[in-house]
Amino acid sequence: MDYIRVTRPRATVSLYASFVKGVLDIVFSLFLLFFLLPLFLFLAVILYIDSPGCIFFRQTRIGKNGKEFTIYKFRTMHTHAPAEGFSPTSDLDPRITRFGRFLRKTSLDELPQLLNILRGEMSFVGPRPEQKKIVEELYTIREKQRFLVKPGMTGLWQISQDRNKPIHENLQHDLLYLEQMSFLMDLSILFRTIRVVMRSNTC
Repeated sequence: MDYIRVTRPRATVSLYASFVKGVLDIVFSLFLLFFLLPLFLFLAVILYIDSPGCIFFRQTRIGKNGKEFTIYKFRTMHTHAPAEGFSPTSDLDPRITRFGRFLRKTSLDELPQLLNILRGEMSFVGPRPEQKKIVEELYTIREKQRFLVKPGMTGLWQISQDRNKPIHENLQHDLLYLEQMSFLMDLSILFRTIRVVMRSNTC
């Protein structure tokens, strides 16, 4: 499948986008994986006690240049829930486990994606990684512009008011990021992501 048939936005050929961003991703993912290892182990034990089964949720996603990769998350749904399909939009979704609701609300289920960043498949900031099935069925050439850069753990879509809507229906956030990507923009998105998570946990 041909994913790239568009003119590359200026940001994707900058020194920051092509080299510096990748180096920072590796350095900080290594640091965080080492620092957060006790938390990883604690969450894994509680998750298994609450819902015995696989600790990690694995799923094929589409990354930079349309390359497939396996994304890692802490499992938040029951083991009998289908592996493919639209993500839950509410904590009341019956597929979600009791501890899974906590993980999703605090975004701690996303922590294993640090492994994807270390492996060079993702970045801290970028377009949200989309499911292969949804890309094949719903994406047009315009939407596939998202694959000009690595997907991120967070991004403009995640800190917007549209974050509860399907990713492919909110392309404007990713296109804006592609045009304006910079170190300062990434830093701003990371800090705003922390504020969004903290605000959601105090409501």
